[in-house]
Amino acid sequence: MLDKMHVNEFINELASNSPAPGGGSVAALCGSLGAALTSMVFNLTVGKKAYLALGDEERASVDAGLVKANDLKDDFLRLMNEDTQVFNKLMAAFKMPKETEEEKAARSEVIQEAYKAATNVPLEVARKAYDIYEIIEIAIDHGNKNAISDAGVAALLAQATIEGAIMNVKINLGSIKDEEFTTALREEIKVISEDGVRLQKEILDVVNEHI
Repeated sequence: MLDKMHVNEFINELASNSPAPGGGSVAALCGSLGAALTSMVFNLTVGKKAYLALGDEERASVDAGLVKANDLKDDFLRLMNEDTQVFNKLMAAFKMPKETEEEKAARSEVIQEAYKAATNVPLEVARKAYDIYEIIEIAIDHGNKNAISDAGVAALLAQATIEGAIMNVKINLGSIKDEEFTTALREEIKVISEDGVRLQKEILDVVNEHI
């Protein structure tokens, strides 16, 4: 599993001539890093003087943000593994026999389903990356101000995750014949990207005001 590798081992595997892991897994890894950085900001906040001075509702939002950050961190690592797994299944589908018409039909059906699976994983990555912004906003509003630059880096990673995941969605959509499926996803990823850019700018503007 990719998440069990040492960092240098993962990087060397990524740099090799193996097509997986690739951009999709890297996008998911960026999401995990962004969530982990946000978790760090919360961990540097909880129990500190400024945290104790917050109101009950604000402290609860910090606590909830920490839980969500850790959950997202783990979710992205799972998706990093899944992205490589679904790619390998797609490659296996192309190796299915195609001598008879029945074999060709079966192969085509499996390939289409494999493309959809290979699309749904990065789509989930993009959706979850968008969710990172919610906890980053809590971190910059109520978190340790000495770590606000880390929240800014988390925002950069969140949008990198979104755009990287969307690229992997798009490249698969071109091979999917289900027009209803592809149209719906193209509309969704457009909204995720545009809203993500807006939220990232808002967050970075606040961060840059404080550094």
